[in-house]
Amino acid sequence: MTGVTVPEALRQQAIWCQAFDSRFTAELCDVMADDFEASGIIAHLTGDWPTHPIQDALSLRLAGALHAIVLTEPEGDLAQVWPQQGRDWTMEEAWPVAAETLRVRESWVREFLKSPPQTNEVRRAVGLWPGLCAAAEVFEGPMDVLELGASAGLNLSMDRFHYDGGTWQWDSPIDGPRVAMSTQWSGPAPRFPAHAAIRHRAACDQNPLNASKAEDRLRLRSYIWPDQPERLERLNAAMEIAEAQAITPDAGDAADWIKAKLATRAKDALTVIYHSVFFQYPPQSVRDAITHAIETEGASATAEAPLAWLRFEPGGTLGNAQKGPSMILELIEWPSGRRRTLADIDPHGRFVHWHGA
Repeated sequence: MTGVTVPEALRQQAIWCQAFDSRFTAELCDVMADDFEASGIIAHLTGDWPTHPIQDALSLRLAGALHAIVLTEPEGDLAQVWPQQGRDWTMEEAWPVAAETLRVRESWVREFLKSPPQTNEVRRAVGLWPGLCAAAEVFEGPMDVLELGASAGLNLSMDRFHYDGGTWQWDSPIDGPRVAMSTQWSGPAPRFPAHAAIRHRAACDQNPLNASKAEDRLRLRSYIWPDQPERLERLNAAMEIAEAQAITPDAGDAADWIKAKLATRAKDALTVIYHSVFFQYPPQSVRDAITHAIETEGASATAEAPLAWLRFEPGGTLGNAQKGPSMILELIEWPSGRRRTLADIDPHGRFVHWHGA
């Protein structure tokens, strides 16, 4: 293991979970850190972790493994002490059962920990959809979208969701299931041009999940913090839409994929590349290759086939001086070359401060 220790990673995750309104997961991470230092089951499972535990989201892998057991065994011992369906809980009651569960299921847990978390946070669409509409304002033709780091591609269906910003609402004109979401919105209301509609959608991920597969649906659900049932409800609804649309992201390297997609993009449409809380994870060489491919294509974009890059990321990742727990929503457009910060936004979409144009 290099750099940060496992207990340090767990305690850092506890701080983040507390900031994002998951007291249960925060306390769970703290007690797992204590268990590691007491040479308990967490030390046994992760004491030889070979790489960086924060970059690998080891804390979320551990929490996700326990939640997956709860979801698959709703009448089991662990589920009885977990905050499912509004159940009261205390960590003093929950942790001994969790520790024993980890011991009994050690082989399965070790296998679960091998895969990085897949956190397809649906409420990020409360910023992404207004961002796509902002890109569509100057072009009245069709819009094709390409998502990087899409996991199961749930946000590819953002034009089928219902949004409530308090002072404004937008509902999809498309018939079918809905994902309803609200947020604390400040600033001017976004604009939704009548012509803004997604014609074609595609996505890639190194390890894409498929909403039609039970094991992939379980993995997505397991990473939702169990004391946040409204997030689970949104996820379930979004998976239903993705399954009905047969959405499956392509497996592949993001840099190679976007280069190939841009080489064959339509010449009668606005092409929008977008991603959310993705750009910090690939190595710098991959980020540079993605940037080069997009900027090169942008240099040849025309008014008849414009290009846009919508980025929902930490400010520091995008070379912005913004700091703190919120992200920025940034839009770069070609052929104009215009670059603007549309919003400051919470990673889970809880609040949006919209700058607009």
